[in-house]
Amino acid sequence: MSTASIDVPRWSGPLPSRDEVAKMIDHSLLRPELTAAEVSDGLATALEYRTASVCVRPADVAVAAVALRGSQVAVGTVVGFPHGSSTTRAKVFETTELISLGAEEIDMVINIGRLRGGDLAFVQDEIAAVVQAAEGRPVKVIFENAYLTDQEKTAGYKAAEAAGAAFVKTSTGFAPGGATAADIALMRRTVSSHVQVKAAGGVRALDALLELHRLGATRFGATATAAILDDLEGRRHGNPPATSAALPGGY
Repeated sequence: MSTASIDVPRWSGPLPSRDEVAKMIDHSLLRPELTAAEVSDGLATALEYRTASVCVRPADVAVAAVALRGSQVAVGTVVGFPHGSSTTRAKVFETTELISLGAEEIDMVINIGRLRGGDLAFVQDEIAAVVQAAEGRPVKVIFENAYLTDQEKTAGYKAAEAAGAAFVKTSTGFAPGGATAADIALMRRTVSSHVQVKAAGGVRALDALLELHRLGATRFGATATAAILDDLEGRRHGNPPATSAALPGGY
């Protein structure tokens, strides 16, 4: 799992409200070792802070759907995670099943090798198949940028847009690297304005989130949700920035 965090200067611009930042966060509960109790605690954190969504492992979707029912926190999950090497039929089946269990947002991993090999038709067709299976629910396409050249990235982002994706996303958190400022800027200038950008992997501090938002990211995968939002609230009340908002793990 990637452990590198994003190194950015201390944020000196205006501070948004806690609710504004919370609605940019997909609280991540994807680490394979999480127990049922830890997942329950994570769902409670998302409810307390009113995040945009919780991104849970497929096996936890049904539990999350019950826990979040009636709230404004969406149930998100992953397809083809983390390597993207499932067959297209498997990804479509997984999407359909997870929606039946209560998933409202789908984060799918592309077939990384097919993109690196230049098979853009396969990549686009597979994304389109998942988008169709999602039946209008947002599909966020994970590219695992750490393994790609800029040329491969831009070609993949364009394929995702053509296939109907709602978001392009930097990484799973399981590769050697996660979100970077350069990648967020590249993603934002490659896709049109109706496709959003999600940063994941290394977004563990408020300064990183705000800087990547300035560059065009509108959604963030994070495990350090409470630390980020507590730091923001403290700064808004005149407290000094937290010395560290980091948590272990890939997000």
